[in-house]
Amino acid sequence: MTSEKPKVLLVDDEAHILKTMGICFEDLNFAVSKCQDPQEAMNLVHRDRFDLAFVDLKMSPIDGMQILEEIVRHSPDTTVIIITAHGSVESAVEAIKKGAYHYLQKPFDYVELQLFAARVLEYHNLKHEVKSLRERFASTNQILTRNPKMLEMIDLAERIAETSLNVLIEGESGTGKELFANLIHQKSDRAAKPFIKINCAALPENLLESELFGHVKGAFTGAIKDRKGRFELADGGTIFLDEISELSLPLQAKLLRVLQQKEFERVGESATRKVDVRIVAATNSNLEESIKAGMFREDLFYRLNAVRLKLPPLRQRPEDVSLLSHHFLDKFSGGKNYEMSADAMKALRQYPWYGNVRELENVMERAVALADRNLIGLQLLPEEIRSSTDAPEYPLSLEEMEKRHIEKVLQLAADLGEAARILDIDPATLWRKRKKYDL
Repeated sequence: MTSEKPKVLLVDDEAHILKTMGICFEDLNFAVSKCQDPQEAMNLVHRDRFDLAFVDLKMSPIDGMQILEEIVRHSPDTTVIIITAHGSVESAVEAIKKGAYHYLQKPFDYVELQLFAARVLEYHNLKHEVKSLRERFASTNQILTRNPKMLEMIDLAERIAETSLNVLIEGESGTGKELFANLIHQKSDRAAKPFIKINCAALPENLLESELFGHVKGAFTGAIKDRKGRFELADGGTIFLDEISELSLPLQAKLLRVLQQKEFERVGESATRKVDVRIVAATNSNLEESIKAGMFREDLFYRLNAVRLKLPPLRQRPEDVSLLSHHFLDKFSGGKNYEMSADAMKALRQYPWYGNVRELENVMERAVALADRNLIGLQLLPEEIRSSTDAPEYPLSLEEMEKRHIEKVLQLAADLGEAARILDIDPATLWRKRKKYDL
């Protein structure tokens, strides 16, 4: 969307509802287009692009379902809300199946509409940000983030990727260390060569040496033929050594030799082999503490630590929780249009996420699997997350929002009687509220 203000299309054949909605969205700094005639709305859909569209379901000769279908066909990036009366909720649910984000049930008041509109706009912006980021990063497997520290780490990773420096990535499990390693490889001049991964904690020491450096036939029981190790397979490319702190001291010495002299021997072989490999190592532990404890070689640490990336945990990246939640909803949706309830999103934002992004991904996959409709509510989240919510979702109080609304209506209405009618209150109530808010 190119406009600085978000653009909203309001379609309803009742003039007073259009007027109230128009005031609400202007108050929220939207660029507003209002249509009482559904045919005019159809024409606008073809001429312009909108971020949001609020469309009444029951109109004639063209109804809201037809307008929805036209928007989905002509402008699929527009987020559509169906406005429905009490007896038409079933039809509104059908509209959601056809591509509407949600429905808003009449009668509604200004405060309800403003809260709802803020939530819809947040959903719309996140949906398009996720889409944009996924398209932008698809070729390099970069990381979805809005966090300043993570963006700084991405920038550093991209800049050092073009060098031949080895890299050490530090961060808790699930923070994206492997994604960063892959990014460094893809942005380097080694991108056309292999990217080989190995988890140093996943294999016992006697097998890990063979896995890293290979072996010859007869080197040990079960070695029935010669086998290349990961370093040979990665020649010319990049090797990612995850959980580097789990290497034994003897294997650390052999790895140091590869770093210093670019050579090694297969297990059971005396011939020395040369290899050209860039090493990206990762750990979730404190290697300086391991050095003090005599569990990690200091010289190896400094060889690996030519450049160090420190990835913050998800609990220090609250702005990424909404972004990643919608990304994973999209990933597991199977093409369905899922949305998050406000209380569910609030709980996700406030949970500490000790398992980081991997834990969030598992939670969203579980929620989609349990969902029997398109709304991911609080009840679909694990109990420990449900109990984490304790703060209001929106910073403005209802009184402050009501005051702003009344003030706006008083400015636009021809007289107090019209203002009372727009607000759907009697003149005496309006007088008391003017006195209360000193308007």
